[in-house]
Amino acid sequence: MSAGVIAKPAVARRSGALRGEVRIPGDKSMSHRALMLGGLAAGQTRIGGLLEGEDVFNTARAMQALGATVRKEDGSWIVDGVGNGALLAPEAPLDFANAGSGCHLIMGLVGVYDFATTFVGDAALSRRPMDCVLDPLRQMGVQVTSAEGGRLPVTLSGPKTANSVSYRLPIASAEVKSAVLLAGLNAPGITTLIEPVPTGDHTERMLQAFGANLTVDAGAEGERIIRLEGQGRLTGQDIDIPGDPSSAAFPLVAALLVPGSDVTLLNVLMNPTRAGLIVTLQEMGGKIDVLNARIQGGEDVADLRVRSSELKGITVPEDRAPSMIDEYQVLAVAAAFADGHTVMRGLEELRMKESDRLAAVLSGLKLNGVDCDEGPASLVVHGRPGGKGLGNAAGAAVATRLDHRVAMSFLVMGLASEHPVTVDDATMIATSFPGFMELMAGLGATIE
Repeated sequence: MSAGVIAKPAVARRSGALRGEVRIPGDKSMSHRALMLGGLAAGQTRIGGLLEGEDVFNTARAMQALGATVRKEDGSWIVDGVGNGALLAPEAPLDFANAGSGCHLIMGLVGVYDFATTFVGDAALSRRPMDCVLDPLRQMGVQVTSAEGGRLPVTLSGPKTANSVSYRLPIASAEVKSAVLLAGLNAPGITTLIEPVPTGDHTERMLQAFGANLTVDAGAEGERIIRLEGQGRLTGQDIDIPGDPSSAAFPLVAALLVPGSDVTLLNVLMNPTRAGLIVTLQEMGGKIDVLNARIQGGEDVADLRVRSSELKGITVPEDRAPSMIDEYQVLAVAAAFADGHTVMRGLEELRMKESDRLAAVLSGLKLNGVDCDEGPASLVVHGRPGGKGLGNAAGAAVATRLDHRVAMSFLVMGLASEHPVTVDDATMIATSFPGFMELMAGLGATIE
């Protein structure tokens, strides 16, 4: 917990039918990247739909410390950039609080510059090893000083001239891929990224929109080969950010689980590399209708009508994990109400999120009466249709471990469980989903 922040428990109880039409806050991944590339580009970038959550504000503050200007004007966010290669040395450490994504990406963006930058965070972020990003940066010539185990605080000192590299991702991670590509912007020559399993491609799409010379090709074995020409010119853009599918997951699953529910989620990002949860829930029998599908700012966007459904357990294809890595906690909650067993594999990256999300979700499920099994990179949930016996009548609280997605997942669980579900802290939800409590209450959810 950050200094001065007091934990605020929350309780979710079995709810009446959820009904209504809501707009989901802007996509967090795109919001981070829009601020970073806007701050790096020459000229002005105007961003509509920016997620106004603490994680994104930490990225905005970091870009200001690196020389960009960021302000809100007439409902949009305006970024005046410094030009590629012209970031300034920050006068103080960059504090990302709990924002792992922003920290990873800006390590790539600024680490290759010929000055020292120190990165710090809150207690939860400081427990997370950063070597997944630090290792490729070392190959590019960056000198790294860190706490034991590659943890924060981390100081990066870039070389006079960074090395362009050819880097094969050892795990499927959009954040690591993006950090390497952002580092490549300030390295001469071609930076090549080999991605054995496709992950979210917002960085590639947005780099191209800002004018970077970036190509994506298929390799002989089906891998994606991304090539970026360094030290090119980026130009400010107008960007409209759609609703975050990772945030939409919570009211979506709640509507599936609470009997009689009928909810429409407006303007949701439907990028194929991010739509794994929707596909999975549809395979489980979820009534999710994709309406008004359209292209908006180069991204797939749609409205989703979701109605209560009787779900059945399935085995989720392992290669789907990168397209829904942030949604497995709430999928595990949905699986707790399904008929049969739901098997999830390929979850290595969950060990490296805001918390060890795999351990956190297993602990929370068991506390609330769910029969489940955990492996090093897998989770099996044995469902109880109708939520019979689920929840915790004694009021024992799920340990959220300062993780916003863990908190929201278990609050969703309580809306359909026989007994209430309590989480030990809900304050950090604002980092990714400001207004979550109000949105859910507006649909009819019972959360106190």
